[in-house]
Amino acid sequence: MKKISLTGIKPTGDLHIGNYFGAIKPALELAKEYDARYFIADYHALNTVKDPKELNSAIRQVAAGWLASGLDPDKVILYRQSSIPEVFELTTMLMAFTSKGLMNRAHAYKAAVQANNESGHDPDAGINMGLFTYPVLMAADIIIFDSDVVPVGKDQVQHIEMAQDIAQSINANYGKEILKVPQAVVQENVAVVPGLDGRKMSKSYNNVIPLFLPEKQLRKTIMRIVTNSQSVEEPKDPSVCQIFQLYKLFAETSEQDALASRYQAGGMGWGEAKEELFHVVNRCIAPVKERYDAIMADIPSLDKILEEGAGKARPIAAATVRRFRKAAGVDL
Repeated sequence: MKKISLTGIKPTGDLHIGNYFGAIKPALELAKEYDARYFIADYHALNTVKDPKELNSAIRQVAAGWLASGLDPDKVILYRQSSIPEVFELTTMLMAFTSKGLMNRAHAYKAAVQANNESGHDPDAGINMGLFTYPVLMAADIIIFDSDVVPVGKDQVQHIEMAQDIAQSINANYGKEILKVPQAVVQENVAVVPGLDGRKMSKSYNNVIPLFLPEKQLRKTIMRIVTNSQSVEEPKDPSVCQIFQLYKLFAETSEQDALASRYQAGGMGWGEAKEELFHVVNRCIAPVKERYDAIMADIPSLDKILEEGAGKARPIAAATVRRFRKAAGVDL
């Protein structure tokens, strides 16, 4: 029997190239080895997205993006977090075994408090209980499906450690394994994708290349990549150029070698380098965008996929909650 992997996808903003190489492709690779479950974390998104139309649209766009990228709903389980009420019952039960001190140490909460302190505001200004208890809901997301592994980046390991702490506390209290203790799979080899300004591509830096832009807008966005002041004639070092780092993600090895040689020989301007990048990005993304557009053109079918995924997920979630309720003495 395959082990179970779980991947959560928060629907906040458009998917971009950094998401594709940093999260989507690695997570889909795991499905070859694990019994994979993927969920749209729409309740997590409520902490920051307050507009109902924006959230509703983002949920579908993210689901369509993963499907277009190769997620097969017949081979994995894809569902909306909000479609599994057992997650929220489990969250309440987990709260009874979670110390406030543990939540005080959560990176997101600490960062928000630090930002408030640095700006002279009250430490808890603008911090809602959704943010403060975010790790408990995330623990419920993971634990409820008896997940063996959760693929994460290094900056997200703490969330898995907190889920482990909570599950272990419950198991210790009842003297047996009520909840499976998950493990983090740290994705060491996942590409760090540079953004338009050379920093890591991130919506928080506003330096992203959205994944499903129309061709003309894609080219225009790529042409905005920040470069240095080297002249056309000067040789250039591909190893320190974000244009080339992006190019490597999409191009064949022979194409990479050819472009590196042109960099080093001189006579190539940044505008021409960006044109080469646009060519390989568009070649790779165009078929994915075509599938994405087709999925988004048939919203009823997309919603049905998510509903069917929830239908597969709920019996698994219900079994975990029943097991916990029986151990706790509330399921008479």
